[in-house]
Amino acid sequence: MIRAILVEDQELIRKSLGIVLESISDIKVIGYAENGQEAIRLCEEALPEVILMDIQMPIMDGVQATKIIKERWPEVKVIILTTFQDITNVRNALNAGAEGYILKAVDPEFLVKGIELVYHGGSLIPQQLAKEVYLSLSDRNDQLVQSNSESHVTNHNPYNLLESEIQVLSYLAQGLQNRDIAEMMFLSVGTVKNYVSIIYSKLNVKNRSAAIMKAVEESLIPVKKNKSKS
Repeated sequence: MIRAILVEDQELIRKSLGIVLESISDIKVIGYAENGQEAIRLCEEALPEVILMDIQMPIMDGVQATKIIKERWPEVKVIILTTFQDITNVRNALNAGAEGYILKAVDPEFLVKGIELVYHGGSLIPQQLAKEVYLSLSDRNDQLVQSNSESHVTNHNPYNLLESEIQVLSYLAQGLQNRDIAEMMFLSVGTVKNYVSIIYSKLNVKNRSAAIMKAVEESLIPVKKNKSKS
């Protein structure tokens, strides 16, 4: 039984999610909150194992609440509930410590599998959303690459990442799972897991989402934009 709380300012969505989760899974919703401040209070009263956290909320938003919760209760897993309109804010939530993110309108069975994945120590980064986040950061990184090119500055690698590790990071940023990466690089899944563990250690991060954000923000991997044809 996974003990969860739902944090969402729209009552209909809160209650609907709770009913669906409890009807099709072993997830027990132990509390509901309509803002981040209430979520923190719920953690104090009955520590949950997983939190489904909205981003845009009054009084205290999901990013600030996630930061406080992860600082006080690092063992609590946080999954961000988002929309494509909120995608630019997902980066801040992941940097605050969230284990992943998922669309509010996702299929309930996929949501349950995502919660179970995070509960067991995984990171939830759906491939399509990962691409949106990945591309949303590209403008700033394109400017940085152009600036470095004009000043003849070569790409830096302060973490001594091997070429193969950088390749794995690039695939992670595209939302690929270990099995997909193994197939792309003609490696075993175990080898890819070892690469990921080494990457975490070198970047001093604890999960996949944090590794991706750090890699993109510090330009450790290239970020390419999709260009429309004229």
